[in-house]
Amino acid sequence: MKAREYQFSPRVINPVKLRRAVLFAADARLRQSQKVLKENLPWLDIEVLFDPASVHQVSSDQPTVFLFDDTALGVLDPEAIRRRNQNAVLVLLTFQTFVQRSPRQLAGQKYPYTAGADLVFAVGREEFAPELILPHVVRAAEDLLNIEKYSRAPRFIFHIVDDEPRWFSQFLPVLYGIIGQRADVMITRTYEESLGFLFGVTDEARIDPAKYLQRGHGDDVVCLIADIFFPRGDELQSQAGLDLIRLVNTYYPRIPVIIASQAKEALEFKDLGFILPKGDPGSLQKLRDYIHNLTGMGDFLVYGENERELCRAKDIHGIYRILLEAEQETTAGRDLQDILETYGEKDKFSTWLYMHSYRELGDRLRPRRSHGRQLITLLERHLRLEMARIERMPLIIDGRKIFTLDDLQVSLQTVAAAQIQPYSDDDIFSSWLDRKGYPELAEEFRPIHGSGPKLCQILTEIVGRWIKIYEERAINSAPKKIPQIP
Repeated sequence: MKAREYQFSPRVINPVKLRRAVLFAADARLRQSQKVLKENLPWLDIEVLFDPASVHQVSSDQPTVFLFDDTALGVLDPEAIRRRNQNAVLVLLTFQTFVQRSPRQLAGQKYPYTAGADLVFAVGREEFAPELILPHVVRAAEDLLNIEKYSRAPRFIFHIVDDEPRWFSQFLPVLYGIIGQRADVMITRTYEESLGFLFGVTDEARIDPAKYLQRGHGDDVVCLIADIFFPRGDELQSQAGLDLIRLVNTYYPRIPVIIASQAKEALEFKDLGFILPKGDPGSLQKLRDYIHNLTGMGDFLVYGENERELCRAKDIHGIYRILLEAEQETTAGRDLQDILETYGEKDKFSTWLYMHSYRELGDRLRPRRSHGRQLITLLERHLRLEMARIERMPLIIDGRKIFTLDDLQVSLQTVAAAQIQPYSDDDIFSSWLDRKGYPELAEEFRPIHGSGPKLCQILTEIVGRWIKIYEERAINSAPKKIPQIP
C-alpha cells in the first residue's frame, strides 16, 4: 500500500505584493538605482518618470510604491497622487541631513514637503547608498500596505519605534536579511502612532484590559525595537519610549524588547529589555545575534539561570529530544519542565514553529494554555505527528515531486527558470528546507532573489555545496528515527 503524502502549504505573510514602482527623482544616482531593483526584485515593474505632470497622471488600482527624493516630492501633490492610486505607498528618500536626524514634526516645520510621505528613509553619497537600501525600502512599503489594508490574518511583526529616518536605513537591511519572508516590519515614529498600532488607541487611559487583544496588532508583534526618546504630543524629546516599553511588558510580557539607544537613561531599564547602543561599532552584529536567539528565527534555545544556555535545537527533532529530557523524574528534568512551562506561556514554541514554517502546528498550539506534564505531552504528540508527516511532504514544482536535496538539485537544473523564480521570490524554498531539517541551507537561500538561468545556477550550486556538507555530517546517510503516528 502506497504511503500517504501530505501537502506542503507555504506561509505567505503578504497576500498582496507590490508589482509596480514609480521612481521620480532629481538625483541621477537615485534614478540609476532602478537597476538594483530590477536585479533584486525581478517581479517589480519599474517606471522612471521625469516631470511632475507625468507623476500626477499615474492612475491605477495596482499596489504601487512611489519613490521620490527631496526635490521631487517638493513639487508634487501627494494627496492628488493618493486619490488616483488607492493602493499606493509614498516614500521619501531624503538626502537632507536635518530630515534624516529629526522627528517628523520638526522636519515638517522646516521642510513641509516631508509630511506628504508615508515612509521616510535616509540616502547619501557614501553612507546609505541608494542601491544598498532601495530593495529594503520597497519591502517596507509592501509590509505597510499589507498590515494596514489587506490582511487581518495572524502574522508576526517586528515593530520599530524611532523618530530618525537614518536609523531605518541603517537597520532595515540587516533585519530583512535575517527575517526574509517570515515576518513583517512596521515603523512608527511617535508615541500616539505606536499606541494605535499596538493597542488600537491613541491614549493609554483608553486601553481596555478586557479587550486589548482584539484591538490593534499587539498580539502579532514578535519583537519591539524602540528608542527611548521620540515625540509624544507636542513634546518632541519625551521619554515616551520608556512608557511604551512598560505598557508592552504589562500587556504583552512575551514580546522581547530591544532598547535601541545610546542614552545613559537606557541602562536604568536593562531589566525590561536588551540594550542596543545604536550606532556603536558591532551593534548590528549584536542585533543579529539577539534576533536569532530570542525571537524564534534561529535555533530553539533553552536558557536557565543567569541566561546560561541549557539546550539547543536546530529542528523539531531536537525539540522533541528536549521534551523527552523534561519527562525524566530527576531534578534536572523537573527544572527543565518548569522552564518549558514558562516558554509555553510566552508562546515561544508556537513562535519558533511559525518562524520555521510550521504554520499549521503553530496555529494549533498557540491558543492552548496547557501546563506542566500536560504541556510536555501535548507538544510531544504534535511533534511526533509532524515528524512523521514531513518525510512524506514533497515540494511540488511544475508537477514534479521533490522529497530530497538531490531531487531539488535536479529540478533546479531542469525546470524552466520562470517556474523556479516564484519559489525564490516568496521564500518557498526556504520554508520547505526549514521543515525538512536543513535550517542552514534555508538561511542561505532566504536572501537570494533574481531571475533567469543565473538564479537557477546560483541555487543549484548552493544546494550542491550543502549536500556535501550534510553528507560529511552524516545527516543524509544516517537519517533521524521518526516516531510513528499512533
